[in-house]
Amino acid sequence: MTTLEILQKAKNAKSQINLATVEQLNEGLLKMADSLVENADLILAENKADLEKAKGTVSEVMLDRLSLNKERIESMAEGVRQVAKLPSPVGKVLSTTKRDDGLIIEKTAVPLGVVAIIYESRPNVTSDAAALAIKSGNVCVLRCGKEAHNSAKAIVKALQKGLEKSGLSKDLVLLVEDTTRQSSTELMTANGYVDLLIPRGGKGLISACVENATVPCIQTGTGICHIYVDESADLEMAVKIIENAKTSRPSVCNAEEVCVVNEKIAGKFLPMLKSRLVDNRKENPVELRLDEKASKIIEGVKAGENDFDTEFLDYILAIKVVGNVDEAIDHINTHSTGHSEAIISDDKTACEKFTKSIDSAAVYVNASTRFTDGGEFGLGCEMGISTQKLHARGPMGLSELTTYKYIIKGNGHIR
Repeated sequence: MTTLEILQKAKNAKSQINLATVEQLNEGLLKMADSLVENADLILAENKADLEKAKGTVSEVMLDRLSLNKERIESMAEGVRQVAKLPSPVGKVLSTTKRDDGLIIEKTAVPLGVVAIIYESRPNVTSDAAALAIKSGNVCVLRCGKEAHNSAKAIVKALQKGLEKSGLSKDLVLLVEDTTRQSSTELMTANGYVDLLIPRGGKGLISACVENATVPCIQTGTGICHIYVDESADLEMAVKIIENAKTSRPSVCNAEEVCVVNEKIAGKFLPMLKSRLVDNRKENPVELRLDEKASKIIEGVKAGENDFDTEFLDYILAIKVVGNVDEAIDHINTHSTGHSEAIISDDKTACEKFTKSIDSAAVYVNASTRFTDGGEFGLGCEMGISTQKLHARGPMGLSELTTYKYIIKGNGHIR
């Protein structure tokens, strides 16, 4: 089926979902979740085929992103169930104005329509995106990377079976069959078919969508995430937070890529950090890329020209030593992608300055950047992390997948 034919199906499916009740959509989501578990063996077989093809062509951490097991499939299903439990934003009256002549004007939340998602090799995005789109009254068109296509196809088939069991159209979730760049271009320029395009992936994908899309497009997160360790920081706590932010899952966009350290504590802190991330790690020691000041304190690789502007998505951490919190803020705002940044400090004044001055979607105080996630924020799951400021910012949940219309109620009113 061509991409245009798939888009036509999606457009036609809008009429059904527009009339579906919240109860019907919730039932569809629960059946989708059950179907994921029931079809786990089929999904895992296709995922195995994807993994075999990808071996030797992508890094080990990227293979981990691609890999599924029964626990991950159950987690995907649970994510869908959590979305079903959330209140629907559709139909919510955002504001009401009653004129002196009795005319009532209601600003009401409504679905966007057809939401298209272009994403790379993360099969769980398939069910997350579908669940959020349906719960918010939208039709979902998915276009995944070729590395995950077999997995995504099996997941979509399972989701469609669940929809049909609940009496809803399977066309509420559709997967683009073409994995060439042509299909991405078709989605970017599908005026009249796609109401919102969301890219989820690396810098190249996001830039291509933002630069070439003629349909509305959300700029989602390339994550060059920073953690600044202030002179007043609890150093043991800082090491613990950075270890989590860097090593718990380095291939995700909320993982730390740059550590900024106050020079007043760098002599004590950097050896502690190297001990935890390098010397005492039996598996996957972190490669430290050091600026000139840091390299005088600990051993590591000299930071290259682009190391403070790179999303490594690997066991690599760039380290910058600064004189004070102001220098830290300047460095972060210069090199950040606007995703997630953190300060580790016991100084309330420094923390307040940091949170007010850092221009990112999520700013943390004494916590890991790994919490920038729809599930962790209570959104069930997420469509992506928006790093722009208009319409949506940060983890995109249900309300970010709606727009609004004005519904005006009169009684023979004329102007």
